[in-house]
Amino acid sequence: MKHIIIGAGILGASTAYYLAKKGEKVILIDRYEPGQATRNAAGIICPWLTTRRNKAWYQLVTSGAKYYPELIAELATDAETETGYNQVGAINIFDTEEKLDRKMGVALERQKENPEMGEITRLSPEQTQRLFPPVSEAYRALHISGAARVNGAALNDALWKAALKNGADFINGDASLLLKDEEIKGVKVNNESYYADQIIATNGAWMNALFAPVGINTNVTFEKAQIIHLQTPGSDTSSWPVMLPPFNHYILGFGTGNVVVGATKENTETFDSQTTIGAVHELMAKALHVAPGLAEASYLRTKVGFRPFTPGSLPAIGSVPGFSNVLMANGLGASGLTSGPYVGVQLAKLAMDEKPDINLEPFNQWGKNPH
Repeated sequence: MKHIIIGAGILGASTAYYLAKKGEKVILIDRYEPGQATRNAAGIICPWLTTRRNKAWYQLVTSGAKYYPELIAELATDAETETGYNQVGAINIFDTEEKLDRKMGVALERQKENPEMGEITRLSPEQTQRLFPPVSEAYRALHISGAARVNGAALNDALWKAALKNGADFINGDASLLLKDEEIKGVKVNNESYYADQIIATNGAWMNALFAPVGINTNVTFEKAQIIHLQTPGSDTSSWPVMLPPFNHYILGFGTGNVVVGATKENTETFDSQTTIGAVHELMAKALHVAPGLAEASYLRTKVGFRPFTPGSLPAIGSVPGFSNVLMANGLGASGLTSGPYVGVQLAKLAMDEKPDINLEPFNQWGKNPH
């Protein structure tokens, strides 16, 4: 069976890699959108402390976190070791012992079903500052040793290269669907037609534009995320844990001296990738409040990505209604790098008529045939 995958972000590359490893014929197509979510993201692999109550979503993201060590080991067998994945742990910081006690209770309870969380430790303000030097002395922390960070672009490249090593083909171009007798038979890209038994759409925020010409209205929306990169001269940030402040942002280190602060969540209907001073101010004001030591850092750049969402922020995974040979996955949102590789495996299993590892019924987001 031949598969055509449209969109080579974390989902598409993961699906292609798994299929190629299984000996399936795969064509992966991407047009390198500058605002692709994967390539602009700084991934935080620490889903266990979430306050979201949706059980299906929680199972998906925790399964994604659990899958990472297996994936990294598998990529190493294909000589892809520059994955951007590092298990550096995470600290969730609090300004009172009472707040820390509450989250400690949650973490210990969830550890019972998620041993991959590793050790859970209470840190004093002094211990917290030793692990993450810029943080204010006002904060103590909960430390989770099994948490990790991942560079989205590096992991994406590793998956893409490994897929090619295992026989996948890649085309750089803008794909459009080929409809014949009310069935999607293949795609047209760079004025060439390509046909396949299975079409797999994993093109994130641009999915509406892909399906509109064949009369399908998807429920995919997207938000703009701006992420700041700083440089801290003389600091070795490579082993800093991911820092989760008491607000909906994050701070983490990458490489030697690189610090990332993110991310905004901006409702938008356009792909405007311009950096805005309001976003920079919002992120840095909050970052400096909890980590005043970053005041000495220099500004490098702000990256912009467009995160796809579906209703209820629950991903859509499965067949496209009315087209049994067309699969899609979308709407991973801010947890895309956590769950993306794992969802890619499930999508590949669906494409090969294998049973997925989890129940995907809750992710049947399109319901009845919309066209």
